[in-house]
Amino acid sequence: MSHSKTKTSFYRRIYVAWLIARGINTVPKIISATGMPRRTAQDTLAAIHELAIELANDNGNYALIKWGAVDAHWVETNIDHLKDVLEYP
Repeated sequence: MSHSKTKTSFYRRIYVAWLIARGINTVPKIISATGMPRRTAQDTLAAIHELAIELANDNGNYALIKWGAVDAHWVETNIDHLKDVLEYP
């Protein structure tokens, strides 16, 4: 099934925030966990704030400060669906 770019972009940002919350918090670690290209990982991190998700960046080590407009419980409940849509391991 094909998904829209809007949906996959939204899910990718949420998924990256979820990874960061679990200690997968650098670009190399995100790439290793997902297989996404470096540029995609960097662009996703740069755009995450558009969902009002707050990250701290300490020399490339990210920390999740606030989920913002995203319901963290929904993410936990639906993480397998997000991975399926994004085709990430």
